[in-house]
Amino acid sequence: MSKSTQKRKNRGFPPAHAPKSPVSKPASKPAHSEKRPIRWGLIALFLTISVGGTYLAIWMRQQDVAPRFTYKLIKKYPHDENAFTQGLLVDGGFLWESTGRYGQSTIRKVDLETGEVLNSHSLDDDLFGEGLAMFDNQLFQLTWKAGKALVYDRELKPMKEFDYPGQGWGLTTDGNDLILSDGSQYLKFIDPKTFEIRRTVKVLRKGGKPVGQLNELEYVGGKVYANCYQTDLVFEIEPKFGDVTGVIDLSGLWPNRERPADGLLNGIAVVPGTRRMLVAGKLCPWIYEIELVPESDR
Repeated sequence: MSKSTQKRKNRGFPPAHAPKSPVSKPASKPAHSEKRPIRWGLIALFLTISVGGTYLAIWMRQQDVAPRFTYKLIKKYPHDENAFTQGLLVDGGFLWESTGRYGQSTIRKVDLETGEVLNSHSLDDDLFGEGLAMFDNQLFQLTWKAGKALVYDRELKPMKEFDYPGQGWGLTTDGNDLILSDGSQYLKFIDPKTFEIRRTVKVLRKGGKPVGQLNELEYVGGKVYANCYQTDLVFEIEPKFGDVTGVIDLSGLWPNRERPADGLLNGIAVVPGTRRMLVAGKLCPWIYEIELVPESDR
């Protein structure tokens, strides 16, 4: 970046008193009046640096802000308020859901309009259900700490299992890889056939700030959407390099006064063929269908 400098003339100040003798004598110390121009020059330099630094800080702060979105509520659908929602997706006209908690974890096929559970499979009591994705007509369900991915057919019959390192939180697919979050600032791209990690990206906001506690995931339109655990924020992420390209603020969608102690927004899905999003919550009696609205339009 090129810099331009401005030249300033420093004329100083005239002496306070005229000399009493026409003969000038060399002074052992500089006169007080000769110091003043130097001091004012330093002050001017300090102010220039300070003001420049302030503008630099403002500029950097502006660069750290990705486009923000809020929402327009379109419709509410009934939802099992005892379901500790972890993963959510829409496929074939049905809602598919993974629920958590030890001894209560399930994978479900749900009628979106009525909230009726059409089919369900319970996990072993020592497994805590987490993220869910559909790939090649198979359902992949993560578990929290067990390091096991469970695979089902569309009738929710278990087919196979995979082991993976670390925790499992959210899961989605871009059509080639499964994309896994583990509660950190990283997204892992997984081979669906072997469940081996192909690559990992670190999710960063502009300015290099990492985004942690990435949870439930959805992929649409070339972007990953990630719910941030214990917040009402969803981050839009460019998957190749992990850059945050947008922030969706869902504050007020599920009012805090209506939530139970463990009630958190979690579970995002996209209505096929639309730009609308379904948002669920742990122990929430509703699933919300929303339309994203740029915050600047509000």
